[in-house]
Amino acid sequence: MEQGKPSESLEEQQPSTANPVLQKVKLVMSFGLVVVHAHRITSDDVIEDRNNQTLLVPSGDDTVEMTHQIPLWQLYIMRAVTVNVEQVFTCVLALVLMAKFFYIDVADKKRTRFTSYNSEHSNCDLYDGIDLSSLLHKHKDLTDISTQTTPKRKRMFRIGSVTSENSSSSEAEQSEEDEHSACLPKQPRSLEECLKILNNPDNVPDELSNEEIKQLVLAKHIQSYKMEDILQDHERGVFIRRDILTDKLSDHLSLEHLPFKGYNYSLVHGACCENVIGYVPLPVGIAGPITVDGKQYMVPMATTEGTLVASTNRGCRALKESGGVTTVVYRDGMTRAPVLQLPSIQHVAKVKKWIDNCDNFQQLKQAFDSSSRFAKLTSIQPSIAGRNIYLRFVSTTGDAMGMNMVSKGTEKSLKLLQENFPELEVLSLSGNLCTDKKPAAVNWIEGRGKSVTCEAIIPGDVVKKILKTSTSALVDLNTKKNLIGSALAGTLGGCNAHAANVVTAIFVATGQDVAQNIASSNCLTMMESTGKNGEDLYMSCTMPSIEVGTIGGGTVLPAQQACLQMLGVKGPCIIKPGRNASKLASIVCSTVLAGELSLMSALAAGHLVKSHMKHNRSSQNITSGNETTDNLNLANNVKTEIIMTGTNQEEKIENEGGVR
Repeated sequence: MEQGKPSESLEEQQPSTANPVLQKVKLVMSFGLVVVHAHRITSDDVIEDRNNQTLLVPSGDDTVEMTHQIPLWQLYIMRAVTVNVEQVFTCVLALVLMAKFFYIDVADKKRTRFTSYNSEHSNCDLYDGIDLSSLLHKHKDLTDISTQTTPKRKRMFRIGSVTSENSSSSEAEQSEEDEHSACLPKQPRSLEECLKILNNPDNVPDELSNEEIKQLVLAKHIQSYKMEDILQDHERGVFIRRDILTDKLSDHLSLEHLPFKGYNYSLVHGACCENVIGYVPLPVGIAGPITVDGKQYMVPMATTEGTLVASTNRGCRALKESGGVTTVVYRDGMTRAPVLQLPSIQHVAKVKKWIDNCDNFQQLKQAFDSSSRFAKLTSIQPSIAGRNIYLRFVSTTGDAMGMNMVSKGTEKSLKLLQENFPELEVLSLSGNLCTDKKPAAVNWIEGRGKSVTCEAIIPGDVVKKILKTSTSALVDLNTKKNLIGSALAGTLGGCNAHAANVVTAIFVATGQDVAQNIASSNCLTMMESTGKNGEDLYMSCTMPSIEVGTIGGGTVLPAQQACLQMLGVKGPCIIKPGRNASKLASIVCSTVLAGELSLMSALAAGHLVKSHMKHNRSSQNITSGNETTDNLNLANNVKTEIIMTGTNQEEKIENEGGVR
C-alpha cells in the first residue's frame, strides 16, 4: 500500500433521494399528532370540566361552595396555553417533520446541478467510525450483483466473447436514449459554448453530448479521472474514456473484447481503481468441501491455470476422509516501519532507549490507538543503521487487512516522538522494513498479518486410495524437494511445492490485494510418517505472513463479497472484531495444505506431466495478431476441450492431481 491507494476503505454510503412513500407516511403521522392534540382540547372532557368548576365564596363566617360554568371559548384558550412538556415536544416534532418534507425533501427531487466535487479520498481506516449494524445491512445489499443500468437483465456470456444474449438495451431505454439524443445538436458545439454550458451551475451533464464531453477532456477542461464525478454517471464516463483511448491505439479494435457494460462502477470509483475502461471476467472454480476446525467450507478459487482447482479439490477430499484440518492463528499483527534520521548515532541511541522504556511505549501506544477503534499497537521493533533508525510498528487491525490503519496510527505516534525529540526527521513513512509486497526474511521470521499453522493426519489407506502413492514416498520427496531443494536454491519462505498457486486464486476470488501474495505465500510444508506401522501421514503447513481482510479494498465488490459470503466471513465480525479475517487466513492455510498434498502425491506417483498434457492444453488454435475479428468471433463460438462437463474427465484430473 505504499502508493497510498485506499485499498482498505469501505465505500462511503452514497447520498440517496428520500423515499416519497416514507415521507408521505411521516406527513400523515405528523398531521395525525396535530389532530389528536386538537381533539384533546375540544373533547367531551373539556365540557365536563367546564360544568364542574367549583368556587369557594365567603358567606359570613363560613365559605360556601358554588358551581360555576366557565365560558367555553375561555376554557379552550386555557387548555390550549396550559400544556405540558410532552405536548410541546410532540408539536415541535410534528412541525419539524412537515417543514422537512416541504422545504428539504421536495427540493431534493429537483434536477442535480454541477458541483466542483473533490474526488480525492483519505487513506484512513475504512470501517473506523462506521455504524457496524448499518454496515452489515449495506453488505447484504451489495451481494445482489446489481448494475447501474439494467439490474434485472440476465446476462449469458459465451467462452471467449464479451457479448451477451441480451447485450442490447431494452426498447424503453433505447427510446429514451433516442429522445435525449434528438434534443442535442447533431454536430458538436464549439469548445467555448460547451465550456459555458459546463460552467453554468443551472445545467445538467445530459445537456452535453458524449462528443462534447470528449472535446472538453481533450482540451483539459475536464480531467479524465474526474469524468465520473462531473457526469454523475459512471458507465457513461467509462464509455467516453474508452472512446478517447481507442483513438490513440494503433488497433482500434483492441477494446472490442474488453467488457464494460453492466458493472457497478460506483463501488470501484475512489476505492479500487482509477481511469477505468472496463473489467476482466475470470473463471471461478470451487474446491471442497474441506473440513477446517470441525466445519466444512467450499473454497472459491479464481484462476486460469487448468487442473489447479481439480487438484486442490482432490486434496480437500483426502483431508475430509481423514477427519479434516486443525488450525491455529498464533500471531496477529500488521506492520509499518518508517525510517527516521537523527544528527548522530548518540541521538539514535537515546531514541531507542526512550522507546524501550515501558512508560514511554504506553504513551506511543495511547497516541497510536487513538487513531482507530480497531487499531491496537502491540510492539515497536527498532533497528539501527548508522544515524538512521527504523521503527517496525506492529498492530492488530480487526477484520481489515490494516495497512492504511497502521499507517495512520504510526503517524500519530511519530508526532508524539518528535515532540520529545525535535531533531528527529521522518524521511519516509515506509522504510522497507515493514515489509510490503517484497520477499523479506523479516516477514518469514517475525510474521506479518496473520501467522497460521495447520495440521492433519492422513491414514495410509486414504494415501493409497485417493492420492495413489505411499506415505514413505511422500515423506522422502518432501525432504528432498521442499527442504533440501529449497535450501540449495536459497529460497526465502519457499519451502513448499506451490503455495502461491492456491493463495493467489483465493485472493483474486475474495478481493484481497493480489500483490501481497508475495509475503502471504511464505509456507513451510512438513511431512512425517506416523501411526503404528508408520503408514499414516502427518502433514503440516506453517504460514507466518498471511495478509488478508474481509472489509475494505476489493472486498466491497459484489462478486468478491459473494465469495466471502460463501465462506461465511463477509464483512466485519460484530461480536469479536478480527474473527472473520482470522478465519479466512485459517481457510487459506488449510486449502494450501490440500493443494500441497495433492501436488506432492502427483509428483511422487509421476502423474504431473501426464495430467498437464491431458487436461491443461487448450485445443483452440492460436491465431496470429493479424487475424481478422470475424475469424476470432467464429473461433469463440466453437466448443473447445477447455470446458469439461463429464464426470469421468473430472475424476481423471482429480486422480492424477497434476498442477504446475
